[in-house]
Amino acid sequence: MTAIKHALQRDIFTPNDERLLSIVNVCKAGKKKRNCFLCATVTTERPVQVNVVKVKKSDKGDFYKRQTAWALRDLAVVDAKDAVKENPEFDLHFDKVYKWVASSTVEKNTFISCIWKLNQRYLRKKIDFTNVSSQLLEESVPSGENQSVAGGDEEAVDEYQELNAREEQDIEIMMEGCEYAISNAEAFAEKLSRELQVLDGANIQSIMASEKQVNILMKLLDEALKEVDQIEIKLSSYEEMLQSVKEQMDQISESNHLIHLSNTNNVKLLSEIEFLVNHMDLAKGHIKALQEGDLTSSRGIEACTNAADALLQCMNVALRPGHDMLHAVKQQQQRFSDLREQFARRLASHLNSVFVQQGHDQSSTLAQHSVELTLPNHHPFHRDLLRYAKLMEWLKNTDYGKYEGLTKNYMDYLSRLYEREIKDFFEVAKIKMTGTTKEGKKFGLHGSSGKLTGSTSSLNKLSVQSSGNRRSQSSSLLDMGNMSASDLDVADRTKFDKIFEQVLSELEPLCLAEQDFISKFFKLQQHQGISGSTTNEAEEMDGGNLSRSYPSGVPQTISSEKDMIRQMMTKIFRCIEPELNNLIALGDKIDSFNSLYMLVKMSHHVWTAQNVDPASFLSTTLGNVLVTVKRNFDKCISNQMKQMDEVKISKKSKVGILPFVAEFEEFAGLAESIFKNAERRGDLDKAYIKLIRAVFVSVEKVANESQKTPRDVVMMENFHHIFATLSRLKISCLEAEKKEAKQKYTDHLQSYVIYSLGQPLEKLNHFFEGVEARVAQGIREEEVSYQLAFNKQELRKVIKEYPGKEVKKGLDNLYKKVDKHLCEEENLLQVVWHSMQDEFIRQYKHFEGLIARCYPGSGITMEFTIQDILDYCSSIAQSH
Repeated sequence: MTAIKHALQRDIFTPNDERLLSIVNVCKAGKKKRNCFLCATVTTERPVQVNVVKVKKSDKGDFYKRQTAWALRDLAVVDAKDAVKENPEFDLHFDKVYKWVASSTVEKNTFISCIWKLNQRYLRKKIDFTNVSSQLLEESVPSGENQSVAGGDEEAVDEYQELNAREEQDIEIMMEGCEYAISNAEAFAEKLSRELQVLDGANIQSIMASEKQVNILMKLLDEALKEVDQIEIKLSSYEEMLQSVKEQMDQISESNHLIHLSNTNNVKLLSEIEFLVNHMDLAKGHIKALQEGDLTSSRGIEACTNAADALLQCMNVALRPGHDMLHAVKQQQQRFSDLREQFARRLASHLNSVFVQQGHDQSSTLAQHSVELTLPNHHPFHRDLLRYAKLMEWLKNTDYGKYEGLTKNYMDYLSRLYEREIKDFFEVAKIKMTGTTKEGKKFGLHGSSGKLTGSTSSLNKLSVQSSGNRRSQSSSLLDMGNMSASDLDVADRTKFDKIFEQVLSELEPLCLAEQDFISKFFKLQQHQGISGSTTNEAEEMDGGNLSRSYPSGVPQTISSEKDMIRQMMTKIFRCIEPELNNLIALGDKIDSFNSLYMLVKMSHHVWTAQNVDPASFLSTTLGNVLVTVKRNFDKCISNQMKQMDEVKISKKSKVGILPFVAEFEEFAGLAESIFKNAERRGDLDKAYIKLIRAVFVSVEKVANESQKTPRDVVMMENFHHIFATLSRLKISCLEAEKKEAKQKYTDHLQSYVIYSLGQPLEKLNHFFEGVEARVAQGIREEEVSYQLAFNKQELRKVIKEYPGKEVKKGLDNLYKKVDKHLCEEENLLQVVWHSMQDEFIRQYKHFEGLIARCYPGSGITMEFTIQDILDYCSSIAQSH
C-alpha cells in the first residue's frame, strides 16, 4: 500500500501541488467489483483546500488516472454502517449517496479517521459521522506533542515555512564563516551553542541594568492610578447630576406626549361632532314641511318632497362605529322615525282622498260619453297625481307597508271606475252594431253588462228576416239556422268593421296611458328582465298581495317589477277581456263572416302591442282575445264545410251552380278584400285550402247523386265556376287547386261531349265500331268489305239512314237536350255546342278515313259534308 501511495503522490498529486494524506482501496457495493482508490488530499498553497479524489487504474496500462474529485466541504454524512462489528462497507453523502466496500476494515477506519481530523482542522464543519465508533474518533484527537503519524504530517504541512531571501543570505554568510560546517557539523553546532550562551548573558546584564528605570516607571504608574481615581470620583458626581436632569427631561417629554394626545383626541372628537351635526341635523323648515306642509299645491308638494329626501338622507347616513351607542344619536334617530311615520301616514291619507275624489269626478263625465263611442280621458288626473311621484318613491323606500296599501286602494278605486266606463262603452258599441236597443234585444242584450243570452231560435228568426237577397238555390241552407255572408250587405259589414276598430282604438291608448302612469307614479321599471306571463295572475291580485323584496325585509313573491305592473293592470282592467269576448260573440251571431274582420283587426293590434312590449297587459289580453277570434274564424270555416257536407239537391230541377260554390266565391272575394296586407294571412290560406278541398269533394258527391242533371254537366259547370273565381281573385296559395279545377272542367266537358255525340249517328257508330273490331282481330282493312256483316251493301244501307235532313234533326234535338242540361248562370251552352261541333267533325273525318281504307274504290261517301255540318250547327244555334 505504501508503494502505491508514493506512486500516486508522485504521478498524480505532486504535479497538481497536492499532498496525499490517506488512501483506501475500495470497490462499489452491489456491482461487479472494479477496484479503485479513494484519496484524502490537501493543497500545498494557501488557502488550503481539502478534497476526496477517486483514482482508478487505466484500462490501457498500469498507470493510474484521476477520475472524480469532491470537495470535503460538500460532504454531509459519513456512514460507517456499524460502530460495533467490523464491516468494510461505508457510505459518503455528497450530492448523492456513494456506497463503497473497503478492502479491509483497518483501511476503512484509517481513512474515516483522517477525514474526521481534516474536518476538525480546516473546515470546522459539522459533518455527521454515523455508525462510527466513538473510540476511533477519541483516538484520533491530538494531545500535546504526541500526535499520530497522520497528525504529524498535517502539522508539518501547517508549520513549514519557506526561507526568504535575507534569511538564506544570512545562513550562507554564517556558513562561510565556518568552512567546516559541512564537514564537521558537531563543531559547527558547538560553536553556535557558545555564541548563544554569550548572547544570553548579555541579555541578563541588560535587564539588571534597567531595574532602576523600572522602579521609576512603577512609581509613575502609581501616581497615574491615583489621578485616575480622582477622575472617576468627579465623573460619578457628574453622572448623578445628569441623572437628575434626565429624570426631569423624561417628565417633560411625558407631559408633552399627554398634551399632544389630548389635542389629537379633541380634534377627533370635534370631527365626530361635526359629522353628526352635518349629517343628522334636519332643518326646521324641513320639519315644518313634513308636519304641516300643504299637499294640494305644487309649491307645497315640492317643499314636502325636498323635506322627505332630506329626512331619508339623515336616516340613511352611515354611522361610524360607536355612534349608535350615543344617547343623542338614539334620540335623533327616534325623532326621525316619528317624523317619517307621521308624514307617511299624512301622505297616504291624502292620496287615498285623491283617489276617491277622482272616482267621483270621472263619474260625472260618463253621461256625455254614453251616446258617443269614446272612453273618458284620464290624462288630467294622471297629470295631477304625477306631482306626487317622488313622494311615492320615498314612501316605497321608507314604509313599504303604506306604499302597498296605497297600491291596493288605487287598484280598488280605479277598477270600479274603469269597470263602469268600459261596460257603458261596450254597451254603446253593441247598440251601434245592432242599430237600436230593440234590435239589440233580438240578440239577447240585457242591461248594461251587454252579455249575450239569446237562444238559437232568435238567431234563426234573424236569419229569416235578413235573407231577402238570397238566391233561391241557397234556400235549403236557411233551414239549418246559420247565417251566410250574403245575408247582409257590404254596408252593414263595413259598419261593423269600423265599430270594432274604434273599440280597439279606444282601448289601446287607454291601457297604454294607464300602464305608463302606473310605472311612473308607483316607480316600477317597465324594461327589466321578464318571465313568462299568464292570464291567471289576476287571481293573485284579488288579495292585494304585491309583496316584493325591499331593504325593509318584505318577502318577495313577484319575480320582477314588470310582473307587478302587469298584475296591477290585470286587476284594474279585469273587465276588458270578458267585455271583448261578449262583443266578439255578438258580432259572430250577427254575421259569422264578421270573424274575418275581427281576426284582421285583432291581429294587427296584437302585433302592434307586442312590438311595444310582448309581455305587457295589453299584449297578453289582446292575445287571449285573439285566440277566441281565431276559434270563431275556425268555427265559421267548419260551419261552411258542414253546410257543404249536408247540402241536398232537388230531384226535379237541374242542379246548376251549387250554393256552396257560389258561397265560396263570395267568401273568397270578401276575405281577399279584408285580408289585403294583413298580418295573419297564413290563417286565411289554411282556411282556403280546407274550404276548396271540401268544395271539390262536395261537388263530386252532388254530381254522383244527381238524377236530373248528368254528372259530367254538374262537374263541368261547377269546376268551371271555381276556375273562373280563382283566376279572377289570383289567390297564390290556391294555384294548384286552380289548375286542378281547370283540368276537371276540361275533362268533364270532353266526356260530356263524347257521350252526347254518340246518340245522333248511333247505327253508324255501331257499324264502324264493328269494322275496327275486325281490323283489331287481324283482318286486313281492304278485306273487311268481304265480311258479310260489313260489306258495301250494308255500309250503303246504314249511310242512307242518315241523310242530311236526319242529321240536322238529330243535332237540333241534341242542342235542345244540352240546353236543358246546362244552367243559364254559367253560360256554357255555346262553349259546349262548339266543342260538340268540333267533336262531330272529328268523328266525320274518322268515318271518311275508315271508308277510304276499308272500301277503296267503292265510291261510297256520307250523304252530308263537313260544310253541311257547320251550316247545321250554325243555323241551330241561331234559331235558339
